[in-house]
Amino acid sequence: MQFGTLEWIDQFVKTLNENEAYAEAAETWEGDFLFIVWPNKEAGFDEEVVMWMDLWHGKCRDHALLSNRGVKETAFIYEGELANWQEIIEGRLDPIKALLTRKMKLTGDRAKVMRATRAAKELVRTAQMIKTEF
Repeated sequence: MQFGTLEWIDQFVKTLNENEAYAEAAETWEGDFLFIVWPNKEAGFDEEVVMWMDLWHGKCRDHALLSNRGVKETAFIYEGELANWQEIIEGRLDPIKALLTRKMKLTGDRAKVMRATRAAKELVRTAQMIKTEF
């Protein structure tokens, strides 16, 4: 399944909502995200890919593939280059370490995200359950 497509995000949300480990790790989490892949013409991403997820107490209540980042105002934006997204999803780059090394950018309450590292790791583990093509 191609990363950054509606098919991929639909499968990710379905898998996430079935993941008991994520439900437990994120049981107190409240906040929606834009997950953004920066343009990369060589990889077929001529424009930003913007995935929105409403994460609430261990479940994703709603999601969408958006036309641009201005469509929804969210509590958080997590964004970066496709190569870094691939490293994260393939387990070669920790999502929190990616922030600390500035490979990824976070907009929103950084302290809140840092307190939810277990939930972030479960999000990544969930993404790893999907056969993803980049």
